Amino acid sequence: MHALDATGREIQRTLMEAVAQHPNIILKEWHMGVDLITLTKFGGPDHCVGAYVLDEKTGTVETVLAKATVIATGGAGKVYLYTSNPDVATGDGVAMAYRAGAEVANMEFYQFHPTVLYEPRAKSFLVSEALRGEGAVLRLPNGEAFMERHHALRDLAPRDVVARAIDYEMKRSGSEHVLLDITHKDRAFLEERFPNIYAECARYGIDMATQPLPVVPAAHYMCGGVTSDLHGRSSLPGLWVVGEASFTGLHGANRLASNSLLEGLVFARRAALKLGAQIEELRKTPAVQVPDWQTGSAVPSDEAVVVSHNWDEIRRLMWNYVGIVRSNARLRRAARRVALLEEEIREYYWKHLLTRDLLELRNISTVAQLMIEAAASRRESRGLHYNIDYPDLDPGARADTVAKRGLLPHLRGS
Repeated sequence: MHALDATGREIQRTLMEAVAQHPNIILKEWHMGVDLITLTKFGGPDHCVGAYVLDEKTGTVETVLAKATVIATGGAGKVYLYTSNPDVATGDGVAMAYRAGAEVANMEFYQFHPTVLYEPRAKSFLVSEALRGEGAVLRLPNGEAFMERHHALRDLAPRDVVARAIDYEMKRSGSEHVLLDITHKDRAFLEERFPNIYAECARYGIDMATQPLPVVPAAHYMCGGVTSDLHGRSSLPGLWVVGEASFTGLHGANRLASNSLLEGLVFARRAALKLGAQIEELRKTPAVQVPDWQTGSAVPSDEAVVVSHNWDEIRRLMWNYVGIVRSNARLRRAARRVALLEEEIREYYWKHLLTRDLLELRNISTVAQLMIEAAASRRESRGLHYNIDYPDLDPGARADTVAKRGLLPHLRGS
């Protein structure tokens, strides 16, 4: 599937049109998952039977029961200060699944896209690596090309190499960005080949036919997630997962550019077909009764600054300490700070009524902790995980990093 330089947008538009017209689908906008419901919480077997869901308009928490629950919540780019992701990409599905007892894997492998437009008004607009495929050259602000210092393929090097090279050059020179130069191509070619990028740059007064584009690396794609089999089933019975929230094994320790289409489309279809084949069996399973959400003595918050401050602190420390390049010392600092923040958030969470901001803060802190622990457990550099204290590949560590509630991350089989 391909649509110029806006394939994802076209797939989403088509999907939403189909959803709006489908008689069997109820779309609940302004609702957000709080926690998955498992029977273990009420003395039953290890089985997911639905979710508690916040109605953001009324502030009430609904109980939604289901014979099968599918997580399709996307990535977690907002755990980092700079990201190509939308504001809602806060790792909610991974955090909820982990709290419910599902297995999560490979959270240390987060892909940073090397070229996101450096323009505050653009909300981290992604500049496709197809530009480098067409001959675009990365340059320092003084015009000097630098990729030949970092890889034999220069500007056609893999994404993780390019992201690390840009990060290194920005820190070495003190620059806030680098430049992506495709001015050697004529205007007609750029308008036809990259219509979306051309128009977006023009919106902000950048003429890519005559001006190099200011770009920076940004968190882009989560290669780990909730573990699934080849049909989207998680390790927790009753819970399924598709898309970026899942760990399918397609990526290994790195990611090829369009594997997101595999995870979003192929696995969604495989899960739907498998669920469809089980529909009669699912219908025969007895209905369950669970208590509704208990608000207890929680009160509205008069200290929203606590949420916004902690949110900002997590994103900054993740960017600085658990970003493109890591070290043992940085990971230890990050672990200490996130542990303190987790304690603050937990105390605040149970005292106050739920809001989207509070739920997202709770989730990014959980995801941050998973990423830090997974990165600290991998004592080598592999794919998207680069630790300057362990710069080499360890053949004995060729395994997935698995985490589960109550257990520290470990290499599967070790």
